[in-house]
Amino acid sequence: MVTRVPAVLLRHRIRIEPYLADSAYGPQYGPAAEDVPALVDASPRLVRAPDGRKVTATATFIAAPDLDCPLGSRVTLPAGRTATAITVSRHTAPGLPVPACTEVSCE
Repeated sequence: MVTRVPAVLLRHRIRIEPYLADSAYGPQYGPAAEDVPALVDASPRLVRAPDGRKVTATATFIAAPDLDCPLGSRVTLPAGRTATAITVSRHTAPGLPVPACTEVSCE
């Protein structure tokens, strides 16, 4: 039975700086996670942001189900472009033979 997305499918490597909070000097980020395995789709798509706005995501990726990527995190994609996480979805299906993963859309 498959419980996690297989590592062999996560062909790209990204960098994630987890968002901590806003300060008087702007957004604050935690220590960067380097070389995070992911599968990146750079196709634009329309997503709904947490505040209800419709936003065009310029990239979406899937990664391990235990990925630490809060909304607002800074993500460096394989091509070197930096984006911001606007949606984070954890996909699970306990008892079913499908892999658990985290899906993140970035703008």
